[in-house]
Amino acid sequence: MGYLLLAGAIAAEVTATTAMKYSDGFSRLWPSLLTALGYVVSFALLAQTLKTVSVGTAYAIWAGVGTAAIAAIGIAFLGEGMTAVKAAGIALIIVGVVVLNLGGAH
Repeated sequence: MGYLLLAGAIAAEVTATTAMKYSDGFSRLWPSLLTALGYVVSFALLAQTLKTVSVGTAYAIWAGVGTAAIAAIGIAFLGEGMTAVKAAGIALIIVGVVVLNLGGAH
């Protein structure tokens, strides 16, 4: 159940960050409200996740997957370019999350 809540937290965070792009510096009401709501939901779900998943693992997954997803959304939908350096950075984030999970809990 913890990882399902974590997936929801990541989805809410990615939604909020994407909406922030469209908020135009928080000058547009609906994207601004969606940003705030998304982050509240994300943190609430992340807090629930921490009841069953270690904080290091949960945060690494939340931050890493969220960062990689936002980078992919930027490339696919927001006209941001893909460079070898950007691809390497995304790959390193994913490898870091995997390595942290392989370290596992005792």
